[in-house]
Amino acid sequence: MSKLPARIRLADAAFALFDERGYEQTTIDDIAERAGLGRTTFFRNYRSKEDVIFPDHDRLLALIRDRLATSNHSTALVAVSDAVRLVLLHYVEEGDLARRRYALTSKVAALRDREIASVGRYQRLFREFIADWMGGPTESASLRAELMAAAVVAAHNHVLRRWLRGESSDPVAEVDEAMREVLALFSAPGSSPAPGGGTTVVAFRTGQDIDTLLPSLRRLVEDGAER
Repeated sequence: MSKLPARIRLADAAFALFDERGYEQTTIDDIAERAGLGRTTFFRNYRSKEDVIFPDHDRLLALIRDRLATSNHSTALVAVSDAVRLVLLHYVEEGDLARRRYALTSKVAALRDREIASVGRYQRLFREFIADWMGGPTESASLRAELMAAAVVAAHNHVLRRWLRGESSDPVAEVDEAMREVLALFSAPGSSPAPGGGTTVVAFRTGQDIDTLLPSLRRLVEDGAER
């Protein structure tokens, strides 16, 4: 049976030592020794002890950029929702590692500060994309982009924390619902209600076929028209 990749072996060793000795008391040499590897191998995979703890944010941000770049003006909001789902799925796929990270960052202030800083990188990326989608660099558009990006990140983090605490059995469905709530707060740039009202429909992927969905959509549109 082949051995696990060095990166995973180092991460497993690090978290085991953090549990046994505490974060501050664990050194890079301790981690490498527990993993049965050398310092050179450690630094080939991680830049520091802190990097062992956190996900590869550079890779996740690149995935988000790629997804957003495939959208056009009419599909921008769907792309934002898809990008949020990509990040959530990464944590879910990590499983126990993500939960151990959450427990550790909750106890170590320096790590919590770094996690907060990383959240800022995601919010900045979404803000820049949304501001571009909204068009001209007016003060109003800039504020709306900032508010929407903050709401997007907050929705993701709310669902992620629920899953990390064992409070959500279906985080993907929850994050899709959370994004529907967020996007309902913001109209498309340049849009305005039609005289006498109007209907806005935002579409999300679903496993249901169109014949099953149409009656529900029709009821929703009719309910909206009556209000």
